[in-house]
Amino acid sequence: MMGGVIAFLQGDRQADQVVPPSGFTARLTSFTAGAMAFLTVFALALSLATGRLADRWNAELARTSTVRISAPEGQMAAQSEAVLNVLRTTPGIQTARVMSDAEQRKLLEPWFGPDLPLDSLPIPRLIEVIESSGGPDIEGLRLRLSAEAPGAVLDDHTRWRRPLVTAATRLRMMGLLSILLIAGSTAAMITLAAQSALAANGQVISVLRLIGARDVYIARAFVRRFTVRAFVGALIGTIAAMVTTFFLPAAAEEGAFLTGLGFQGIHWLLPVLIPIMAAIVAFWATRIAAFRVLKRLM
Repeated sequence: MMGGVIAFLQGDRQADQVVPPSGFTARLTSFTAGAMAFLTVFALALSLATGRLADRWNAELARTSTVRISAPEGQMAAQSEAVLNVLRTTPGIQTARVMSDAEQRKLLEPWFGPDLPLDSLPIPRLIEVIESSGGPDIEGLRLRLSAEAPGAVLDDHTRWRRPLVTAATRLRMMGLLSILLIAGSTAAMITLAAQSALAANGQVISVLRLIGARDVYIARAFVRRFTVRAFVGALIGTIAAMVTTFFLPAAAEEGAFLTGLGFQGIHWLLPVLIPIMAAIVAFWATRIAAFRVLKRLM
């Protein structure tokens, strides 16, 4: 099999004369493969980045909850202690702690600025809850909290986590679907270019048939030339996209959505497959188009 691949890449100089070395079809094939490879790299980067984002959001929010305590100033400390006692005696709770004023100020800073006067505002007290692997009975915990501390409200982050993870997962699927659409568009464009080249060389093909050339011999020349063009164009587009991706902003600590869209770790090897896949798509698209046109020219 390796020998066949090497022979295919080396080609046949006489057979290659059938396909024009330059012209509209050559530029169209190379440009199409390069542009589609460029877009594929970004679609792949988006798909991987949204997947990482969904996993991070799910991991960070799945085992965390927040208890919000709203009570008069004189009862805040007593209700906070009552909530902590409930949480510490609840199975499935790993840790529970009252968030400091500095931590609450940091949470509110993006909306109210850094100089928020917590002492003069009736801001609820927040208790951070870290769940164990099994997690607590949420409904039972809510009932206990309502009995022990009427001003306490448990937020298990489900209403925040589920839409975010769903959106990120759907974006990942859209990225994969985009890659399939790009591959299909590439195959269609290369098919049109191959058909155009074959039709333009109809007289040459007729002469080759007269001197005994078989359709397999003629088709091989077209298939090889267009496959190589697609591979080179896709290679250039992939390299350009990887360089561009390398300079995209890195992932932010806050989990900002439009950061960290590049590749990480071993994922940098995935774009290497794009020129190979482009060559495979070009090979089969050109082969099918070549035999279809040759049959029509008979």
